[in-house]
Amino acid sequence: MRRLLTAAAVAVTLVVGVAGSAVAAPPTAADPGGGWSVVDGKLTWKAPSRVPMGDAAVEFWSRNRLLGKAKPHPDGRTFTLSSPAGPLNELSVRAAGKRLDAVPQRASRMAAPPAPAQQPAAAVDPGVPGPYRTATSEYDLAPVKLEYEAPVETRAVVVAPVGATGKRPLALFLHGRHSICYQGDNEDVPQEWPCPEGTSPIPSYRGYLQAQELLASQGYMTVSISANGINGQDWASEDGGAQARAELVRHHLALLAKDRRADLSKVYLVGHSRGGEGVSRAAMAVDPRWTIRGLLLIGPTLFGHNPVPDVPSATILPGCDGDVFDLQGQMYVDETRGVSRGKAVHSAIYMVGANHNFFNTEWTPGQAVAPAWDDFSSGDATDPVCSPGAPTRLTAAQQQKAGATYIAAAARLFARDDDRVLPLLDGTGVRAPSAGPARVLTHALGGNRSPVLIPGPAVKGARICEQITDVAARSCLDPDDQNSRIGHFTTFGPVVPEPGRYAVDLTGPSRAVLPRPVRVDSGTLALRVIVPPNTSGTSFGVTAVAADGRRVRLGDVRLNGLPGTPLTTSYWAQEVRLPIPRLTVKALEFRASARAFVLDAWAYGKGTPPTGTPNLPQLDIGNLTVAEGDSGSKTYQVPVAVSGRGKGQVRFFLVDGITYELTKTWLVTVDRSLTVPLTVEGDELYGEGEGQILLAKAERAFQIRDYVGGVTVENDDPEPTVSAAVTSVRKAEGETLTWELRLSAPVESPYLIGAAPEPPDGAELSSTDVDPVWFQDVAWEEPEPSRPLSQTAALPWAYFEPGTATGSLVVPTITDTLSEPDESVELHVTPDLVLTGTVSGS
Repeated sequence: MRRLLTAAAVAVTLVVGVAGSAVAAPPTAADPGGGWSVVDGKLTWKAPSRVPMGDAAVEFWSRNRLLGKAKPHPDGRTFTLSSPAGPLNELSVRAAGKRLDAVPQRASRMAAPPAPAQQPAAAVDPGVPGPYRTATSEYDLAPVKLEYEAPVETRAVVVAPVGATGKRPLALFLHGRHSICYQGDNEDVPQEWPCPEGTSPIPSYRGYLQAQELLASQGYMTVSISANGINGQDWASEDGGAQARAELVRHHLALLAKDRRADLSKVYLVGHSRGGEGVSRAAMAVDPRWTIRGLLLIGPTLFGHNPVPDVPSATILPGCDGDVFDLQGQMYVDETRGVSRGKAVHSAIYMVGANHNFFNTEWTPGQAVAPAWDDFSSGDATDPVCSPGAPTRLTAAQQQKAGATYIAAAARLFARDDDRVLPLLDGTGVRAPSAGPARVLTHALGGNRSPVLIPGPAVKGARICEQITDVAARSCLDPDDQNSRIGHFTTFGPVVPEPGRYAVDLTGPSRAVLPRPVRVDSGTLALRVIVPPNTSGTSFGVTAVAADGRRVRLGDVRLNGLPGTPLTTSYWAQEVRLPIPRLTVKALEFRASARAFVLDAWAYGKGTPPTGTPNLPQLDIGNLTVAEGDSGSKTYQVPVAVSGRGKGQVRFFLVDGITYELTKTWLVTVDRSLTVPLTVEGDELYGEGEGQILLAKAERAFQIRDYVGGVTVENDDPEPTVSAAVTSVRKAEGETLTWELRLSAPVESPYLIGAAPEPPDGAELSSTDVDPVWFQDVAWEEPEPSRPLSQTAALPWAYFEPGTATGSLVVPTITDTLSEPDESVELHVTPDLVLTGTVSGS
């Protein structure tokens, strides 16, 4: 059997062994190792056991460089990438920044960090049930055809108030990406849609009944919809299924528009994980049949960094999230800054001790009808913050109660315009009593805030660090620290560096001179400040420098870092407020007793102003597939569609299709449809992964729907054939069997050819006759018990540099004290090319 990989270079000096520890590979072993193989032309990783189906995208990485998103297979263990980008060094598998192919970093020696102090109770408690009894029903209607091969179910559970008169505000829930099929106590069944015969769909849509019943008791009509049909097929979507989920939401809203109980002028959407990205995308489209008043997002994904700036939102960030580990949902707040008028409130709700799954009872062991699991995992160690039983870890019941309470708080603010609950969401520092022991911290942008300090190159005096860069001298955090790519520092796919994302680094006294003086009349200055996790008593003070030179000391506060370990995302900004007299500010001076970062500063005013009707123009990037050609260059125009009226700014990023590295970024003022010229160079060299990826992010007065497109170049050159000058080699025990291979022509992109062992004539080399580290790397198996190589998953391969036509394939052997005959290995490269190697007996 022939196994071939193109567009991938291998230079292995460090690989991950079976137990996840780093091991040195022999310098001649040209393979990535660690469960990796080449199957049908695809880079493939097979996990030793099922990887639970989750919301974060599974990605292949080479050191700190993203190779691309991998396709999951129904077995739950196998992931493939068709055209890995660029050289492969120290391969790893990650999901939202969390390693899937290694034992997590241990934190068991840490003392348990203290939980944040419990905040004072708010004046109102939205977690208290309302006056209405509730009634529960379900509907299961004809499936809907979306972008996938199989139709998607139209199924939902409805919880409504009994005896409520008139139309009621509508709350619609959308669950995230979870396993879709089970069979009794067995979830180890193919995860595909429709579910295989003999299995049942997991009813994830029934997992929010506690929150639905609370809202229904308060007078809301609630509907929770099923999306298993999308979860089983969204691997085929470039956007992870966001648009399909949005269309499913709108399909249900169109049905509910006929329900006389529902007030579709007051629609409130709740989305969990990829469901969060789905409801956000649904809110982008203005429809005269309904008005989306706000969003509540639970541990959401946001692959496109494209929130809806003029629709209010509140985002729950679980402090022990083991799925969307990087808490990329923070971008629903950060990426709205400066994009539109800034009147819509966007809140971040950091819930200490909550995991990802337990907000949904159907994803919670002991409550779910199907097998379920705690998504937080610390391997074989105890995590002092997030392992069950830790002082800061919430139980499932506590987490579900807190989640329902904050779902109700956002509903009351967004759908009913009740500003009394705003302090629970906007960084005021109060708690909802119904949330029980949960420690919940918040900060917000928008509302009655106006900008005072937005860090960037135009701010002088202070050290302005870059949030997204690989250059240590400019970076806020060490680029080798995992924290430099998660939370507030989450990257926009492969875009590194990214302009426009800065902070003030308070390594000492800092004076930030504003680009122009700013008038502050609100009486309060609000700042978002990060201090490292597990720190305590950081003193933080601010002095305002007026336009006339007066220095006005605003005061000091003390900040404690969030409890954190290597398994949490805890570099998170807390909101700090200080009184400020009316004055025109030209600079802010900061004093911090330890390391801290200021993300921004605002003149804060109470209440929520009218947001107006969302009417920003929308941008969608198209895709082109073109032939390469044999020579010369040709320029193609990538279509970029603009709908709606208005003018604004969009930042484009161009990424090389082979290396997956950022090659260009530029800012465009857009007021109509436009095209982006991309040039393709023709040649006669075989190569895969060619093309250019175009991404877009809103900078000002725009919103982005289809954020990724570009040009895919179809290879039109013949694939080279492979040959060997010598097909049979003989070595002594302990030496390396080496075959030199040659291609019929040089290749344009890195190229790998795998060779599968088959039984030879006579005695065969076994798994214990070869270097054990090499064997583990090529087979993802232990060498013991000893067995012939042809009965293992071993797959050595040869690597060909771009522009070359030669490569080596190796099998390193070891010596032993056994008396053995000559032993051989037979490697099938192609049906016509078979390599044999013999190790002399002793």
